[in-house]
Amino acid sequence: MPLFKDIEKPIIGVVHLEPLPGTPLYKGDLGEILERALKDAEALYAGGVDGIIVENYGDKPFTIRVRNPLTLTSFAIIACEVRKKFSDIYLGVNVLRNSGVEAFAIAYNIRADFIRVNNLCQVLASPEGIIYPIARELISLKEKLRPQVKIFADVNVKHASPLDRRPIEEVAKDCTERCLADALIVTGPRTGEEVNIEELLRVKKAILNPVIVGSGVNVRNINKFWKIADGFIIGSFFKKDGKVENPVDYNRVLKLISHVKSLRKQG
Repeated sequence: MPLFKDIEKPIIGVVHLEPLPGTPLYKGDLGEILERALKDAEALYAGGVDGIIVENYGDKPFTIRVRNPLTLTSFAIIACEVRKKFSDIYLGVNVLRNSGVEAFAIAYNIRADFIRVNNLCQVLASPEGIIYPIARELISLKEKLRPQVKIFADVNVKHASPLDRRPIEEVAKDCTERCLADALIVTGPRTGEEVNIEELLRVKKAILNPVIVGSGVNVRNINKFWKIADGFIIGSFFKKDGKVENPVDYNRVLKLISHVKSLRKQG
């Protein structure tokens, strides 16, 4: 099952939103946040990524579930504008820290293609507190609406620790077989940090679903993950100077995409 139709090992760039209304660091101008988001999306699109995911990265400190209507409506407005301007690219939604149900509702309304869920089927200790699984609530909504929105779920997600300490391949099987994720995401321990290749291999061997590398990918290390992974979510490397808080750098996007094109030609 491919992640995206007719695209080999898609590259998904991240639009990290600045702090939204209703969050502690919001600066008071939603228009500026929208403008920055559209500029970042434009740089990703022009650079040749296969997909874009919009994420409320600036809303620190995060809540486990976003309940503030100001924040959710602001996110939806921005994501909708990205969808309208870039209607021919795969689009995803990630509402941190674990608002998968809310993300799904936004994705459904704006006709996005997928969501990212940080914790679908585990119990995690995190800086935000204990994060509980949301598979039943999320899948119930999906089955009620019956859209084609795919669920990409993290296993042993970054910035958190699982409380049950099960082997990662067992978690992977549960996330796909019992909790019905369409694809799984493997990350390093923190934003921008490289994935443990042994963990990636264990997840890949355990399931039939696609497996995505979700952190730490750059033009220097993508080769070693290429034969294993089915797709890549790239945030930090695409930013100016490789720093996640900076705007997207078109030239860095172009550099990595050019390298990916050569890898695809090699087969």
